[in-house]
Amino acid sequence: METAVITGASGFVGSHLVDELLNRGYHVIALVQKGFENQMKNRENVTTIGFELDNVMEIVEILKNLKPKYFYHFAWAGPSGEARADTKLQLQNAQWTIDCIRLAKEVGCERFINAGSIMESETWAAITKAGNKPGLGYIYGSAKLVAHAMAMPVAASIGIDLIWAQITNTYGVGELSPRMVNTTLRKVIRGEAPQFTAGTQHYDFVYIDDVARAFYLIGKNGKPFNSYLIGSGKAKALKEFLIEMKESVAPDLDFIFGDIPFTGVDLPLSEFDCSKTEKDTGFKAEISFSEGTRRTIEWLKEEEK
Repeated sequence: METAVITGASGFVGSHLVDELLNRGYHVIALVQKGFENQMKNRENVTTIGFELDNVMEIVEILKNLKPKYFYHFAWAGPSGEARADTKLQLQNAQWTIDCIRLAKEVGCERFINAGSIMESETWAAITKAGNKPGLGYIYGSAKLVAHAMAMPVAASIGIDLIWAQITNTYGVGELSPRMVNTTLRKVIRGEAPQFTAGTQHYDFVYIDDVARAFYLIGKNGKPFNSYLIGSGKAKALKEFLIEMKESVAPDLDFIFGDIPFTGVDLPLSEFDCSKTEKDTGFKAEISFSEGTRRTIEWLKEEEK
């Protein structure tokens, strides 16, 4: 039986990966914040351990005895809201990533799979574009870039395989954050007409079940010291996605485009190319945006009862 460590195992992506790996016959070591161990209680083939990111080495001996092969890192403080602009916190996240790489090596893991973000590409484009004034949200993306840049030489120097998986935009059942899909679907449930930018910027969305499967395949098949994009493989203008959502879950509700200014950067479609991920790992998204938003809104309706 293969054994995998997952930090942030009770979070949105982490919890779905737990389920994916269990279904594949893995033993999962779920690392969760101290005090929240009960969130993963009484699950077969799951060992739950409370830990703190600022003292990861305190669990070295426990993990050594469990002999894990894979180490998936999702724990990241302040991924949304005002905390995305907290420079001290976001830089600390980068250091915690390095600490987890060293922990993984110390306990005998062969592979370290990190959750990166398409925000890395967007941030680089925003900060290098002459005359551009990036918004504070790019501080989060900058920390992901720093973590990536530091992780590569550290992993190489200590001899552990590093694989960097960059998520485009994930959504689905179980997400509680105020990100676009969730916010829009909640407005739909209330009968409010959602407002957007003109929606001409390129975008991609990938459903959470596909994301979990992608991480399993990237961990198993990904080539060391490579980056893999996790997306639908069908990136397009944001407006096209939103019209697809409207037709799927709110055909009688107005979606208003152009009332909100767009202040970000528009990445070229080439930045959303997932062909390398498919070639190396075998991952290809299966759930359409229409189907994914249908599943998500039904779950949200139940949550709001």
